Amino acid sequence: MGRFVAVVLAVLWGGVAARAQDIPLGTIVDNIPCLSDPAQTYALYVPSSYSPDRPSSLLMAFHPGARGRAMVEKYAAAAEKYGYIVAGSNTSRNGPWSVSAGAIRAMPGDLGRRFSIDAKRVYLAGLSGGARVAMELALGKNDIAGVIASSAGFPDSQPRASVPFAIFSTAGTEDFNYLEMRLLDRKLTSPHYLAVFEGGHMLPPDAVALEAIEWMELQAMKSGRRVRDEALVDGLLAKRRAQVAGAMNPADTVRLLDALVSDFSGLRDVSAEAGRAKDLMKQSDVKKAVARDRAADDTEERMLRDVFDLEAGLRDGDRRTEALFRLRDELSKLAGTANAPNDTPARRQARRVLRSITAGAAERVQDREYLTLLEQYGMRGR
Repeated sequence: MGRFVAVVLAVLWGGVAARAQDIPLGTIVDNIPCLSDPAQTYALYVPSSYSPDRPSSLLMAFHPGARGRAMVEKYAAAAEKYGYIVAGSNTSRNGPWSVSAGAIRAMPGDLGRRFSIDAKRVYLAGLSGGARVAMELALGKNDIAGVIASSAGFPDSQPRASVPFAIFSTAGTEDFNYLEMRLLDRKLTSPHYLAVFEGGHMLPPDAVALEAIEWMELQAMKSGRRVRDEALVDGLLAKRRAQVAGAMNPADTVRLLDALVSDFSGLRDVSAEAGRAKDLMKQSDVKKAVARDRAADDTEERMLRDVFDLEAGLRDGDRRTEALFRLRDELSKLAGTANAPNDTPARRQARRVLRSITAGAAERVQDREYLTLLEQYGMRGR
């Protein structure tokens, strides 16, 4: 991917909202052509509270299929509540990086000319390949405040220990990139949060989209990017405590407590939550539950690695017959578990693995017999 992104946001602050007056507030506009490049367009939502006298937070969003409106719709309610401008590219999509690069070159400057933007409150969001575009842009030393990454992580799919921006990530329970998002969350030590919801490879539910924006507000207060709002802190803390109270198992309780302590330290006294998490981890059943969670991730990673290793054997004439036999056996077992009548962690894992194997198979493997097996056993369209 191109590395010009390190300076692209510099043009965002050059304008003085000269052309915002003809754009309606509080409603989604489908198609705004960029002044410098009309071929680049974006969907837009400007909150009804917008005033050029008060710099606004900005969320720029990227969809893998160039569906800017879908991204804007997802965050419009949260944007209205918290005063964000949301712009979703209508041209950035999966494919050659040059396509997304055009949007990255044009959108920031256009938004900077039309609106009064707070340079310290620029956020990015993306779904799947769009999340990788957002991450690429954020990694380019652009002083991005945070990224909402749905169903995909870094451009190279490799987790990092630390990044200079906050990351709120989301994944569905049957998302083929679920494991990637779990491993990303496990590795990060800089501000991060993972929200898992019932579903597949998709944008999060509206409630999670609101949670993402609220989490970014919290991080902005902690980092000094926005003035502290004590009432907002209290309200968000109450919501998080309610989430902890509603946790369905010990592993989730510990995870939520740890996240609460991390997010609210320095803003509120969370010593009670920290003590509770510590006490829970002393209990053998809780330790086992947390260990099972991590072991499930490790098992899923091993399952995928084993399948991809067998796929490599298809290119070796001496190994192909055995590799194909073993792949057929593995796919059959996975399909049996994935199609079980009752929803269980094992069924969800099998569905994720099958979807991971199916996704991009035609680019990885040219063996027609194996691709036919994937059509038979895979989860495409299900």
